[in-house]
Amino acid sequence: MAELRQFKLPDVGEGLTEGEILAWLVAVGDTVTVNQPLCEVETAKAAVELPSPFAGTVTELLFDAGTTVDVGAPIITIDVGGGAAAAPAADAPAAESTGSGLIGETNANGRTAVLVGYGPRSTEAKRRPRRGQPVEAAAARATAPQVLPEADYGSGSDRPPLLATAPDATVKPVRHGGLEAARAAEAAAARRPAEPTTSAPSATAGRGAPRPLAKPPVRKYAKELGVDLTTVRGSGTGGVITRADVDAAIAGPSSPETAAGPSREAAAGDTRIPIKGVRKHTAAAMVASAFTAPHVTEFLTVDITRTMKLRERLSARPELAGVKVSPLLFVAKALLLAAKRHPMVNSSWDEAAQEIVVHGTVNLGIAAATPRGLIVPNVKDAGRLSLAELAGALSELTETARAGKTQPADMTGGTITITNVGVFGIDTGTPILNPGESAILAFGAVREMPWVHKGKVVPRQVTQLALSFDHRIVDGELGSRFLADVGALLHDPGTALTF
Repeated sequence: MAELRQFKLPDVGEGLTEGEILAWLVAVGDTVTVNQPLCEVETAKAAVELPSPFAGTVTELLFDAGTTVDVGAPIITIDVGGGAAAAPAADAPAAESTGSGLIGETNANGRTAVLVGYGPRSTEAKRRPRRGQPVEAAAARATAPQVLPEADYGSGSDRPPLLATAPDATVKPVRHGGLEAARAAEAAAARRPAEPTTSAPSATAGRGAPRPLAKPPVRKYAKELGVDLTTVRGSGTGGVITRADVDAAIAGPSSPETAAGPSREAAAGDTRIPIKGVRKHTAAAMVASAFTAPHVTEFLTVDITRTMKLRERLSARPELAGVKVSPLLFVAKALLLAAKRHPMVNSSWDEAAQEIVVHGTVNLGIAAATPRGLIVPNVKDAGRLSLAELAGALSELTETARAGKTQPADMTGGTITITNVGVFGIDTGTPILNPGESAILAFGAVREMPWVHKGKVVPRQVTQLALSFDHRIVDGELGSRFLADVGALLHDPGTALTF
């Protein structure tokens, strides 16, 4: 008997409310195994692959690639054919009492082991047939195809998220920025009254409004130009939208309905870019940070000629062979040493608990510009790393970010951040705090400039540092001392022996 199961878009453990399906890794008719990647989804922070909780045959892909889907909406239907469902009790009574916990195996409660914990119960409740019910009708209903409960991760208190990033869900996190906004949105959605059910569900249930007819190249073309195909009337056979229809929609409204848009008419050459994914998350986080934490920024110009000479000498050392010895490496090391002397800088403000959380380890974030937008992955417990280990960690972190492969776990838990604006030839700026952190250091370009050295004006290698900090936690004296220590370490690396 056919057993159809639908897999819902899960919350991957970062307060996700929606995600865009970047690409399908399977097609209708493919046979999939448990934990086989089904699709690649772009969340607010990273692109991740979603593994299958079922083994069976793909019968339907409910959304096309490029579609933004709400968490909890079914995205794929799989015919498990009885192979992934729990075996009847009479066939394997011993298996119900024990279980090895392997992925895809059913335990005594009828739940299938997935990546984290167990999924939904796959056993069916036993019911006595109604009195007077024909045996033939009961048999027909028993053999009819049915859609079993969907794989729903994170939608209930007893169901863990598919990809948990927190080691202990009972630990109270520091609430801030975009995370609070996502939780508020989820709470608001939960308070809305449930829609009345109907006796005959719509054929498009779980898929949203009917999709306009257009070929994939036309959809991609419209997406690049920011054209909503639902507002375009197709001129092709059967109402199919063509490339010319998209061009006509850009040139001007074709009907009173499409004319009722934004108050400002789009000028020729204007492009509308949907706000989603990393950019949407970054925008929400930056607005929350700028209007929540009182920012103060201090500046320091430093002669780092000695550090640049030290960089040349250390690059030839065998311990640092094969890793990039950049000026950012020495700025990171100086910041870690200064944070050890001034631990209050490495802290967070917990508004809910009315507490300041002073972190015991430094998770050093590095702001990285990627094709998908600005992200801030971090090196966990960077203070314990040697210079060579820190160099390797920074290189791996930036390469992974630029390749778009940074995992959500690598972008959570940061405690202090460095933004290297100098790589763009910029001297300095006023950086905005990463939500939940109390300090961020901007590292400017290193330039050869005239400088007074030993009573003479000579060319020296000079840079500018800018430290923004949360004035609720870090007062002017602490921020000044911290920035001065970072500058002193870069001016004379030998002072690190005194820290």
